[in-house]
Amino acid sequence: MTSDPSSSSPAPRSQTGPARRRAVLALELGALGVAIALLDWLVSDKVPLGWLYLLPMALAATALPRFPLLLLASVCTLLAEWFDGYSWDWAAGVPRDVLYWSAFTGAALFVHGVVRGRQAAAEHLRVLEEQMAARQDAEEQLRVLVENSPIAVFTADAAGTVLLANEAADRLFALERGALPGRSFAPFLPTLLELPALRTPAPGTPIFHTAMQCRGHRATGEIFQADVWFSTYGTGTGPRLAAFVADSSEDLRDREETSLHQMLTGSRILVGAVFHEVRNVCAAIAVVHENLRRSGALAESKDFQALGTLVLALERIASVELREAADQRAAIDLDSLLEELQIIIAPALREEEIELRWEVPRALPPVWADRQSLLQVLLNLLKNSQHALENYRGERGRMIALSARNGANRVVISVADSGPGVLHPEFLFRPFQQQARVTGLGLYLSRALMRSFSGDLRYQLQTPGSGATFLVDLLAAAEKKTA
Repeated sequence: MTSDPSSSSPAPRSQTGPARRRAVLALELGALGVAIALLDWLVSDKVPLGWLYLLPMALAATALPRFPLLLLASVCTLLAEWFDGYSWDWAAGVPRDVLYWSAFTGAALFVHGVVRGRQAAAEHLRVLEEQMAARQDAEEQLRVLVENSPIAVFTADAAGTVLLANEAADRLFALERGALPGRSFAPFLPTLLELPALRTPAPGTPIFHTAMQCRGHRATGEIFQADVWFSTYGTGTGPRLAAFVADSSEDLRDREETSLHQMLTGSRILVGAVFHEVRNVCAAIAVVHENLRRSGALAESKDFQALGTLVLALERIASVELREAADQRAAIDLDSLLEELQIIIAPALREEEIELRWEVPRALPPVWADRQSLLQVLLNLLKNSQHALENYRGERGRMIALSARNGANRVVISVADSGPGVLHPEFLFRPFQQQARVTGLGLYLSRALMRSFSGDLRYQLQTPGSGATFLVDLLAAAEKKTA
């Protein structure tokens, strides 16, 4: 006969532990009860020993809940009454048993309460110790993080006095290590003192969590651009300020220098393009002047001679060539640029309920261009199409399509719309057009920018009312590298 393996397998320790303790406690209580009963039976009846049953009651109270203690008190009362040698009757036995039971029950419940209180206190103390250890560990990690942070971190009270600061804060304000705590941050970041939460430390003052840019001052008198992330919070002694400060002067300089460089480059291209047009006009005037000079009709006129001198001077002024800006051109990733363009223009077209068809193949080759200039050219074309469709309600609906194709070492991007089209395409790329929305320089400058890095911008002729299509022609970067 085979036995069931599950019946012979040892029980988990979590189950056998309490059961074993209960069995040991039962044996101890039984042995102690038998010993007290035997002693009470052997000793003279004139010496009552029933009070000894308080010992097993106290022992049981350390482990048993309240209801089993009441039952055990009844058993001890019965044993005390049975072996004490006193005669039992209703007049004396009942009050005596009630006193026994009350004494045993009261003692057991008292011990039970003390034990449970000590256990709860011990558990509470253990939880507090764990929480304190976790808090100390978190505070230590936070302290190490703050101390090693390259960003200046400090806390201050409502008066602006710095309470704590890391080493980066001392370096930022050009102070010695540990010199910032105890000093006011007003000489370094005076704008922060204007916070309402610090100027009016009232219980109802709102808490701020925000960021700002302001002027910072170092101890040496140097001024810098400061990026400040700060938060106010309340304590029992008043409001507090926690601030993170970074020196963004270098970013400001880079941004302004880049903007200046872009402005100068765009201005140079625009001026060069305008001078190109002026040079063409001067050449025509010079031809007319030469024809009149040969005819001899105005040979003796001083004004005619002065006009020739002015034409020559104007030609010299307009002799600036539209040179290529080699420092601005690079092999750019056309895929990422078109993705950025789609992110910029798609929400605006969606709000205007204009359909955007994006027909761009993947893995377009890099092209030779200035990224920012090319982005501006494409954005200008899309904006022009958007303006053309604002109040247009044609049969084909309102739609803008951007497509790209690659071939013959060139990449051509097409921007087409379903608008009313262009009435006079011959005037499109001329500056200062009367039909333009603003200055009439958008398409003119866009073409000049494209030609500055070996590209081109063309208008594709359409039948009247069939929309407008512009082609952006770009040179593939591979060809430029081998040229």
